[in-house]
Amino acid sequence: MFGEFDRSGTGSAKWARAGAARIALGLADMDLPGPPAVGAALAERARHGALGYTVCEEADRELVARWYRQRHRVEVDPDWVMLLPFGPRTAVRLLVEAVGELPGPAVFGSPEWGGFGQICRAAGVAFREVPFTRVAEGYRLPVAEFARHRPGLVLLSSPHNPSGRLWRADEIAALAELVAGRGGLLVSDEVHGDLVHPDAGQEHPVAVTVTGGARHVVTLNSVGKTFNASGVPSSFALVPDPGLRERLAAVMAGYGLWEGGLLEQVVQRAALAEGGPWLDDLLAHLTAARDLATAALGGAVLARPQASYLLWLDGTGLGSRGRLLTERKVELSDGADFGVAGSGCLRLNFALPLDRLRTALTRLTSDNAL
Repeated sequence: MFGEFDRSGTGSAKWARAGAARIALGLADMDLPGPPAVGAALAERARHGALGYTVCEEADRELVARWYRQRHRVEVDPDWVMLLPFGPRTAVRLLVEAVGELPGPAVFGSPEWGGFGQICRAAGVAFREVPFTRVAEGYRLPVAEFARHRPGLVLLSSPHNPSGRLWRADEIAALAELVAGRGGLLVSDEVHGDLVHPDAGQEHPVAVTVTGGARHVVTLNSVGKTFNASGVPSSFALVPDPGLRERLAAVMAGYGLWEGGLLEQVVQRAALAEGGPWLDDLLAHLTAARDLATAALGGAVLARPQASYLLWLDGTGLGSRGRLLTERKVELSDGADFGVAGSGCLRLNFALPLDRLRTALTRLTSDNAL
C-alpha cells in the first residue's frame, strides 16, 4: 500500500523546497498516498457540476464526536465542534482575536512549532518561550516555569512538534489551571494526535476531555496531517465555551468565513467516516519507518517519537541543513525554526516509502561519525 510513490508534477511544496535531485525530509506532509475514499468522494462531488455555497451539516459535528469516541475512547459533545474552512494556523490566529485582550502574555515551549511565534507577532501579542525540560525519555512540560510568566494564553502542540512526544494528561491539566479564572485560554494544537504509534505506551491526551470540558481550553485538530490532505485546508475546533464559539464565529464572518466549506467537508467527511482501516495500516508503516530511521541515526536521535512521523535530531554529527542540502542531497528542517532551544538541531520527516527512506538515511550517515 505504501510502496514507491511519485509526487512530481503535483506542485508539492515539500519537494519544491528541497530542490532537484534531493530527497525531501523537511516539510510535515507525507510522501504516501492518502485513503482512496477521499479521492473517490472528491470525484463524486465534482461530477455534480454545481459548486456553489454550502451550509455546515450538523451530522458532521456528530461524525467528529464519533471519531473521538472510536479512535480515542473519549466523549466530545457535538455542540463543542466547530467545522472550519481553514487550517489550524489560521484557527489559532482567529481564536486570539476572538479572546480579545489577554490577562498576560502568550507562553509556549521551546523547541516548539514555529507557527506560534509567527501568529503572536502578527497579532501583536507579547509572548515568552520557555525551554522544555529534557529527560532520558524525551521532553517534559516545565509547568512551574510556565507559571512564572503568569500566562494569559498557553499554546501547545500535542503531540509535540518536533519530537513526537506524547504529553501526560496531568501536564495538560496543570497548564490549563494556569489560565483558569484569569480570562485566559489554553489552545492545544492536536493535528498529530491521531498518529499515535501502536507501541507508544500511552494514549493521546485530548485537552478538552482531560480537563473535563473546561471553558478555558480549546483543542484543534484536522484531517490534514492524519490523512495527508493538508492541501485542502480545513480543521475542527473543540470549543466547550459557547460564548467563545459565538465570538469566533463573529470574527470569522468579519473575514468572509463561515463554518463548513464545500471541498473541506467532502474531504473531512470521507476521511473520518471511512479512513480508519487505512489509518491503521499507515501507523504500522510509520512504526517500521521510525525504527529504520532511529536505528540508522543512533546517537543523533534526541527523543524517540511516540506519535506522528517526525524525528528530532542533534545536528552536531550530521552537519547543518545547508551542508546536508549541498553535500548529501537531503533536505531537513532547520531546528532554529523551532525556537532558541532548537538551534543546532534538525527535524526529519520519515513518512516515506521505505526504499526511499533507506536511500536518504544512507546519504545522511555515510562517512559521518554519529
